[in-house]
Amino acid sequence: MTKSELIQRIAELNPHLYHRDVERIVSTVFDEIGIALSRGDRVELRGFGAFSVKHRDARVGRNPRTGAAVEVDEKHIPFFKTGKLLRDRLNDGA
Repeated sequence: MTKSELIQRIAELNPHLYHRDVERIVSTVFDEIGIALSRGDRVELRGFGAFSVKHRDARVGRNPRTGAAVEVDEKHIPFFKTGKLLRDRLNDGA
């Protein structure tokens, strides 16, 4: 599902809300999650999952084409761990 599909679905389920307001709400939620992660905070949505930031140390990697050693800088990556309710919903439907 894309962001625009999510906005459309929420707008359909809530006909009392204007489409532009739904867009603003969805964008604000995503922006706030991004801002919290950039501060190093953890964002937990009960039953859905938790967003956090993982730290990867600098290391020496290999160029797969040439095999030459390459310095890889340290980096921070977003990480999502599913909540129990979401995991159960996915596995019960299988």
